[in-house]
Amino acid sequence: MVARAVLIGLPGSGKSTLARALAAHWGCDAVDTDDVLSASVGCSAAEFLRTRGEEAFRREEVAALDVALGADAVVATGGGVVVSEGARALLAAQRTVWLDCEDAVLLTRLGEGERPLLGADPTIALARLRAQRETWYREVSVLRVDTSGEIDEALGRLRDTLETSA
Repeated sequence: MVARAVLIGLPGSGKSTLARALAAHWGCDAVDTDDVLSASVGCSAAEFLRTRGEEAFRREEVAALDVALGADAVVATGGGVVVSEGARALLAAQRTVWLDCEDAVLLTRLGEGERPLLGADPTIALARLRAQRETWYREVSVLRVDTSGEIDEALGRLRDTLETSA
């Protein structure tokens, strides 16, 4: 079994929110790889990353992605899932959609959330993450959807894109 759709993108692009909304529209489950990882390691994804480091986190993230992809679901991934070659191989075999919008919108959405990789200056960190990951997002995705604006607008664009490309 493969997931119905897998959502990738930078932090704040709407992966978790849109996965739940799309799953409700399609009548299936939504699975967030951060939740799968947290259940496996016994603490939040952010805490595991902060205490165990990025290398250990990425190993657990690939395992969580593999589990999530076995569900009849819309899968939301962590923003950095594409960093791992193993995760990219898994994503390339899926209906992977890159959710994207301007950095200013991402920063507004992120607010005060716990994002260890954004550090003390989220503006600079987000630009760095985009520069590092954009090629990988392009490599593994079959579609790219603009998630700017209100959630209903973004969901409409996502549904239309997925349903016309089926």
